[in-house]
Amino acid sequence: MIFLSSIDSPVGKMRIAATDDGICLFDFQYRKSINGIMKRIEMLSGKKFTEGSHPYFKLLQQQIDEYFLGTRKEFDLPLHLVGTPFQKSVWEGLLKIPYGETRSYKQQSIFLGNEKAIRAVATANGENGIAIIIPCHRVIGTNGSLTGYGGGLPRKKWLLDHERKHSGKNGQGELF
Repeated sequence: MIFLSSIDSPVGKMRIAATDDGICLFDFQYRKSINGIMKRIEMLSGKKFTEGSHPYFKLLQQQIDEYFLGTRKEFDLPLHLVGTPFQKSVWEGLLKIPYGETRSYKQQSIFLGNEKAIRAVATANGENGIAIIIPCHRVIGTNGSLTGYGGGLPRKKWLLDHERKHSGKNGQGELF
């Protein structure tokens, strides 16, 4: 079973879901592709969503509150990544982008070992259903532009500004 609920955040209402293996969804409630992401999770996990509570939700709420206060730079949550092997590798790569920094899609592709996979990496980023925690908002265009984000570009800018403000970095060497 996949337990489903929602929480409020400074960037809007978020849908949250967990299995006993970990958080499998933390995404913007009104994101256009959330229903497709949820169908993928059901199909690949073989489990169905049901409204309810899960012990991981309390841990998620605590850590996301700390993130928005600027006191948490890394999450320590059990995650249940539900996707293809390629998607999982992209999402695991996203977890390696440090707080307060950004990478281009090209840099992420090189990091993952295939510079020519830029479009595939971008597509997998777009299929990420664990926003903020798996920081796809930290991936930007090669020229520093804020390209694509399932939660919308204003939210992406807000998250990047928030992290820059709380990272203690002076902005040099970063792309945003």
